[in-house]
Amino acid sequence: MDLILWRHADAEDGVDDMARRLTAKGRQQAAAVGGWLDARLDREARVLASPAARAQETAASLGRRFETVAAIRPGADPVEVLHAAGWPDASGSVLVVGHQPTLGLVAAMLLCGEERPLTLKKGGLVWLTNRTRRGDQQVVLKAAITPELA
Repeated sequence: MDLILWRHADAEDGVDDMARRLTAKGRQQAAAVGGWLDARLDREARVLASPAARAQETAASLGRRFETVAAIRPGADPVEVLHAAGWPDASGSVLVVGHQPTLGLVAAMLLCGEERPLTLKKGGLVWLTNRTRRGDQQVVLKAAITPELA
């Protein structure tokens, strides 16, 4: 399974956290990373997004259908996000568009075996996969991209 964790792009400040929209910079970031992803992500990939407006806009920049999943909301528990994605047993690729610090915690859990602070830059992503080697399950970092590198 491939699991791609994509942090929403730069968003406006605001009192209603769920309604915060992308800034002009954020729309550019989302378009750049969305284009990079579209060229590499298989057509059958599942795309899951937080219900927050900024995550919805980031996911929409990919130009594919996506599913809104409450378990990916701001402040979500990392284990809930993994469960929603079907890690590690889902087949194919799953793209999760969500928030910090949750996505960083998910990445750290998978790469380090424990929740640790790990920051994903706004609009950035980490692409992980799992494999079995000599009977051991392993997590492999396939890519880490920021909008400036996309």
